[in-house]
Amino acid sequence: MLDFRNKNTLWASILAETLQRLGLTTAVICPGSRSAPLTIAFAQNHQIQTIPILDERSASFFALGIAKKSGLPTALICTSGTAAANFYPAIIEARESRIPLLIFTADRPPELRDCHAGQAIDQVKIYGNYPNWQAELAIPSASTGMLDYLRQTIVYAWERSQFPTPGPVHLNIPFRDPLVPVPDIAVEVLETQFNPEEFFAGLEPIFAGETFIVGQASCLPISRDGQDARTTTRDGQDARTTIQVIDSTIQKWQQCSKGIIIAGVAQPQFAEKYCSAIGQISQLLNWPVLAEGLSPLRNHAQLNPHLISTYDLILRNCELADKLTPEIAIQIGDLPTSKELRNWLDKTQPKRYIIDPSHHNFDPLHGKTIHLRTSVENLATILTLVPPLIKGGLGGDRAPVTTAISRPVLPLLGLGGVLTSESNEYLQLWRNTEIQVRQTIDQKISAINHIIEPKVSWLLSQILPPATPIFIANSMPVRDVEFFWKPNNLKIKPFVNRGANGIDGTLSTALGVAHRNQSSIFLTGDLTLLHDTNGFLMKNKFIGHLTIILINNDGGGIFEMLPVAKFDPPFEEFFATPQHINFAQLCATYGVEHEIIDDWEQFKQKLSFLPNSGIRVLELQTDRRSDAKWRQDNLSKFAKDL
Repeated sequence: MLDFRNKNTLWASILAETLQRLGLTTAVICPGSRSAPLTIAFAQNHQIQTIPILDERSASFFALGIAKKSGLPTALICTSGTAAANFYPAIIEARESRIPLLIFTADRPPELRDCHAGQAIDQVKIYGNYPNWQAELAIPSASTGMLDYLRQTIVYAWERSQFPTPGPVHLNIPFRDPLVPVPDIAVEVLETQFNPEEFFAGLEPIFAGETFIVGQASCLPISRDGQDARTTTRDGQDARTTIQVIDSTIQKWQQCSKGIIIAGVAQPQFAEKYCSAIGQISQLLNWPVLAEGLSPLRNHAQLNPHLISTYDLILRNCELADKLTPEIAIQIGDLPTSKELRNWLDKTQPKRYIIDPSHHNFDPLHGKTIHLRTSVENLATILTLVPPLIKGGLGGDRAPVTTAISRPVLPLLGLGGVLTSESNEYLQLWRNTEIQVRQTIDQKISAINHIIEPKVSWLLSQILPPATPIFIANSMPVRDVEFFWKPNNLKIKPFVNRGANGIDGTLSTALGVAHRNQSSIFLTGDLTLLHDTNGFLMKNKFIGHLTIILINNDGGGIFEMLPVAKFDPPFEEFFATPQHINFAQLCATYGVEHEIIDDWEQFKQKLSFLPNSGIRVLELQTDRRSDAKWRQDNLSKFAKDL
């Protein structure tokens, strides 16, 4: 619906209508006067869900959560001044975790800047280098040429939020008075001359996606040392050359008797397809998959028979770590959280291939890496197209490279690799060790009857309803999930803010993930929840259900695991920072249901069936120092005697 009452209403309504036709479904709007034309335009477009949220920081993380869940850009709107600055932490997270956001900041016109006009700051490029693209729009105009400019600029902004790598896009939008829809006859008369269908002809939803066309080298750009290599070849000779490079790389993988696949933090839109692709690669190469707890792989265990979930604990055994030294590692996306794994990779220096379609550098270890700029699904397809080694062993022959382009897909029976006795022994060592360590963990934790933090994530991986979305907070929760989350077939969907790894806006992000979604879980510590209690203000606009599992150890448990814990003072006051909050009273203030969990049977009963609506807090009160000591005493022992 276009609004011809004045230039501002027409400008803003064309912006909203263009986005709606491109596929925008949700806009999060913060109150303010300068942004009134945008607010009115989005509120009048009934094809877009508009959600008003008071606090800008909370609103921006809520939008981030919605975009994480949907994979589509979410619009975020605010007025001029410091309102825009409150979006900054979420924009940083969106960039680092590759989540599409469209940020529209209303602004005063140029003549009212740098003159103490009030509520006017420099908003041009306010977010530094974090947006994928950023620009300031022209002052609203009703001329045909300027409306064409506006439409195409919005189309480009939508595209840049998704291509070549998803992330935030910022448009600063100046408005002159009137900010409200008072009639302007000169604009109103244009309505009879305007043909909306002709104006918007050709607009259709544009969504990110990757296609694989056999024989086109652009499907798998290769870069070394973290440098981007998004170049496109245009003739058959270049395509054949790149296919040869790919074929040579895969041949090295197939010849390797000691290879591993590392599956890091991931939130794919199509989790089963993602997990199947990794399982396919694992079986084709006969390599184990070291799967981070923040990846969906552990929740689709049947798709990955070579799944290793206890790698962090295994690698604490120095003798085992030496025996398991790999020659090649395929790293899918970000590295897992585990410091043990990172130190082991840094020490052993395997040849590492990093698989991710984005332009980011995913090698904080600065090792011997090659970035293959493609998706893991695409890589799995390519692997089935490359001819297998005909003879076993390092000198194995293969069919001519040129046949790779037309070879039919091979059956997924693990026949693509070189299953020599040596590779079999290496894989079997990983699998046998996983079984033993997993049994030791299960026996140890199942025998614990009192409330202890590590048992929470261990139990959650077994009792949540199928396909439950779970948002896992940073600090200790993500680490306990990596240590103790059991492989299962429940198809649980993990979500995290591991781009910048902060605790900003965590409740709001979890609410965004849960909004209009299946009943969801938020696993958090007390400080992280307290950092974003304004998120509870969304209670009346939130549609869905979120159960918050609050581990209240009265402080920052992560710091108990660090060397600084030995230095008190100042540790307790300045690092642990206990807040001594009564969460029952806090929840009552916001009208949120609250219950203290005293035993594990009560915990399981509360999670066996999740409500359909509302927010509730299940609080587990734990001993921060005692739980930290338990980890320190036990993490290195689970694989000690193997």
